[in-house]
Amino acid sequence: MRYTSESVEQLVEEFAQLPGIGKKTALRLALFVLKMPREKVAAFAQALVNMKDKVRYCSVCSNITESDPCNICSSPKRNRRVICVVEEPNDVMALEKTNEFHGLYHVLGGALSPLDNIGPEDLKVKELLSRISDDIEEIILAMNPNIEGETTTVYLSRLLKPLKVNVTRIARGLPIGGDLEFADEATLSRALEGRIAL
Repeated sequence: MRYTSESVEQLVEEFAQLPGIGKKTALRLALFVLKMPREKVAAFAQALVNMKDKVRYCSVCSNITESDPCNICSSPKRNRRVICVVEEPNDVMALEKTNEFHGLYHVLGGALSPLDNIGPEDLKVKELLSRISDDIEEIILAMNPNIEGETTTVYLSRLLKPLKVNVTRIARGLPIGGDLEFADEATLSRALEGRIAL
């Protein structure tokens, strides 16, 4: 698609490279930026550059951070006996929003996916194993509820069991506000398996 401005076209192309952004949304974003005051655009651009320059991965848990180790790994208030294993940094953010988990994290950097040629060597599995010590009481596997997440959960549980550490997984089931009739069989099955006493 050709636009009347090469600069707009260039910005549309850049926005369209972002995940979940198609050409129409990219054009809408570009035109929105065009209407913004120059100071706001400069602040937006500076925020992008600052993030790229300052953010790195924690040498302990592989979460994103500006300090190494990250604030979670260096906090004396965290329970150091429990590690929650997640796929990506955004999973840490989601869990932290709940204020329910007070242990440490380990970010794998993805999930096993043979179709995409992603094996254990492409993830932070060795780094996870190096963190297991006698002090660790529990490893919580919090993978996404999809085929790749399930494959990763099974692989890690088999790898961790011989290390004499308690391996658990987050419960799976029906979302709040969901209807039984619209749930798929796998979700209903997991909901039944994960039932708790009242």
